[in-house]
Amino acid sequence: YEDRRAERADDLDAIAARLAAWAEAASSPEARRRRHDRIGLTFGAAGSGWNEERVLERYELLFEAGLVPEAGASPDESALLTGRPMAFDHRRMLATALGRLRGKIKYRPVVFELMPPTFTLGQLQRVVEALSGILLHKQNFRRLVAHQGLVEETEAVTAETGGRPARLMRFRREVLLERPAPGLRLPSNRIG
Repeated sequence: YEDRRAERADDLDAIAARLAAWAEAASSPEARRRRHDRIGLTFGAAGSGWNEERVLERYELLFEAGLVPEAGASPDESALLTGRPMAFDHRRMLATALGRLRGKIKYRPVVFELMPPTFTLGQLQRVVEALSGILLHKQNFRRLVAHQGLVEETEAVTAETGGRPARLMRFRREVLLERPAPGLRLPSNRIG
């Protein structure tokens, strides 16, 4: 449910249906309303749109609704829509880390700490897409990276791309001195 790069409307519809049933099972009309409001805000159905940084909030809501499988338990098939069981509170820790990375990518060049010293723009785009959970248009991504001045070309090329040789890039460390928040400012991702 966090990886929105592929069209998985059936999975999201099934999760939404289970969450709606959980909300309706609340003990009072006020509790039902609060649950529906929380679902709307957390999953972007209340006009607020999808907020990629609310990973932990989504996890906690799904956990409270009984839709997150626990390690050692035998979850029913519908619970597996939300992923594999993990030991202890590791899913919560992963949700916390992913949410923080998604927020931090906007104001710190943390993505470059995950990259090798030289990389192609295609490799950089795949890492950013994996972290953000969204697909990015290739040419728009390249313009965005060029406009922000975060990388510079090296003299080297690689033929490992499967097509035309690609120029290897590197992170411009000088950007840390040039501006206070040198993150990768992705386009607004509020999907409603």
